[in-house]
Amino acid sequence: MTRSCTVSGLRNQILWFVIVLLSASPICLAQTPSPDSQKSILQDAAEAIAAGKLEQAESELQSVLRSTPDDFRALDLLGVIRTLQHREPQAEELFSREVQKNPNFAPGRAHLGLLYLQMGRPQEALPQLREAIRIDPSRSDAAGALVHILQDQSQTAVDAGDFGKALALLNEARGYAPDNADVQFGFGVLALRLSLQQDAIEAFQKTLQLRKNDPLAFYNLGRAFMGLSKFEDARQQFAEYVKIRPGDPSGYCALGMTLAALERSDEARAEFKRSIELAPTQTESYYRLGLLELQSGELEAASQHLRQVLDREPTHGPALAALGKVAFEQKHYTEAVLLLQQAIVTDSTMREAHYYLGLTFARLGRKPESEEQLEIATRLEHDEAEQRRIVWRISDPGPLSTQGVSSHK
Repeated sequence: MTRSCTVSGLRNQILWFVIVLLSASPICLAQTPSPDSQKSILQDAAEAIAAGKLEQAESELQSVLRSTPDDFRALDLLGVIRTLQHREPQAEELFSREVQKNPNFAPGRAHLGLLYLQMGRPQEALPQLREAIRIDPSRSDAAGALVHILQDQSQTAVDAGDFGKALALLNEARGYAPDNADVQFGFGVLALRLSLQQDAIEAFQKTLQLRKNDPLAFYNLGRAFMGLSKFEDARQQFAEYVKIRPGDPSGYCALGMTLAALERSDEARAEFKRSIELAPTQTESYYRLGLLELQSGELEAASQHLRQVLDREPTHGPALAALGKVAFEQKHYTEAVLLLQQAIVTDSTMREAHYYLGLTFARLGRKPESEEQLEIATRLEHDEAEQRRIVWRISDPGPLSTQGVSSHK
């Protein structure tokens, strides 16, 4: 979620929206009853601003304000002039007066919000921009600025480790900009990080509707399907990914994982080997090959692949646990204890490591230690089951909602 909009670029964007608004201002002005002469003066002033004739426009507006000091439309246009002149404090005063006189005038709310954003005061901009959109949902200038603020605040929350808040902010942004591919993708990444797979799936699918052949959307959509054990759906996404990025070994590794889950072992082996050909120093595909051989009972081959993992990454917990299981199946119990204990040191939540360590202690006649490890494994299994039941889903991402990438595993 990197923001590319600089302060100067944002100012230009704001001013561009102002000019666009002014080109349509005669229609807006005509909606409010006013003497014909005053209406004509306001329209002439708006056209002069659009043409860059600020002195002429100000003269016309001052003539209106001398007779009607609280004319909110004249205050709005004069505030625009002050903004274009980089006289922000005076513009703020004018827009604030305007909003007080007519709280339901959407241009005034939008201009005040945009001004606050230009002045580096996004928290004050937020309520003004939200109110502008509530009054007039068609205001693309306010919506664009509001989405920009929400994206920035979401990134700040990510940097602070508050992923729930970050997700809620992007969820609100989706309501304002449902067709913004960056917002959809960013929301999907956060939802995936919080194990909200279904929300992630919908966001990545929307991303792909908006941005065809986005490789990262395919890849992360595959990860989300994997999280729901929808392995065939995941396989299709990773297959699309490797078509777009044939030189990325992680794509073949992910594709191999789905094929392994679908019990298409020979195809899975081929993908893991292709991944290794592209990146011989990696560990993940060696680890996955080791698991395949372990599952098929090829213990020596499994041991060979898993030791290649440990040669490169000695503290790879899953590989230590899998190699401990290999040693257990080979009845090398002393070696199994050492490997499984090392695995638990790297990650004490690996249920299978505790389980096989308990079985190994039982084979060695160490009953109290065996019971302790099996109890831990049972508790971890219960915790995992409970976590799977705690599945919440964000729904109805409306504009005012406040509900609150790592490599594949």
